[in-house]
Amino acid sequence: FVYALFIGLPVIALLVKSAQHGGVLESLSSGFAVTALRLSLVTSAIAMVIVLLVGTPFAYLLARNGSRALRVLDGLVELPIVLPPVAAGVAMLMAFGRHGILGPYLTGLGINLPFTAAAVVCAQIFVAAPFYIRSAKIGFQSVAKEYEDISQTLGESPIATFWRLTLPLAAPSMMAGLALAWARAISEFGATMMFAGNLTGKTQTLPLAIMTALQTDLSEALALAVLLMAGAVLVLVVLGFATRRQWQGRI
Repeated sequence: FVYALFIGLPVIALLVKSAQHGGVLESLSSGFAVTALRLSLVTSAIAMVIVLLVGTPFAYLLARNGSRALRVLDGLVELPIVLPPVAAGVAMLMAFGRHGILGPYLTGLGINLPFTAAAVVCAQIFVAAPFYIRSAKIGFQSVAKEYEDISQTLGESPIATFWRLTLPLAAPSMMAGLALAWARAISEFGATMMFAGNLTGKTQTLPLAIMTALQTDLSEALALAVLLMAGAVLVLVVLGFATRRQWQGRI
């Protein structure tokens, strides 16, 4: 009860204060809010596509190969989860910034990452990818290797076996991981602030917009916070649906 009260009271307070201030729809329809929302949705969608394309084969490799090198990489996957986001942003700046390790080479190629929308995507991938990779790996591990071997002995190629057998069985875990990764990406603050900055209309995502709005318009900040909370509730619904399907499939 104490824990539920501790978690629920701030949520209720946010909803109550937002209703008291009023003008939620007006705040959400303002150009400031719409621009931040559009940038958050576009950058997080791009980040999730990249995470899905790169993280899926990587997760499958981690699930099926137990070499020492991959075990080391498996441990590094969780590093962004425990690394403070601000430190992650500084680390990315030191790696890809103009004076970073790769900065001069990227500049020579005409690529300038810091303080651009591309930097927002990079920051989101850095902090969110581990949630998907870890969940997808667990999903692939839940598919018995014997099933794949039997499929191949019946004439299916390894690629066809992956698409027609392994991927559908691991899909619930992958969906849950993707939902968590998306929620982490769209709510990212620290790494984005350090690596991409807080440039209105260019790199200002919803969390950064909330911080900016708090300095001038509390009603708008409350409306944006409610919007992010609604997204979090949607993620919980997706997670519950995916988990329920996973257990029903096993039963």
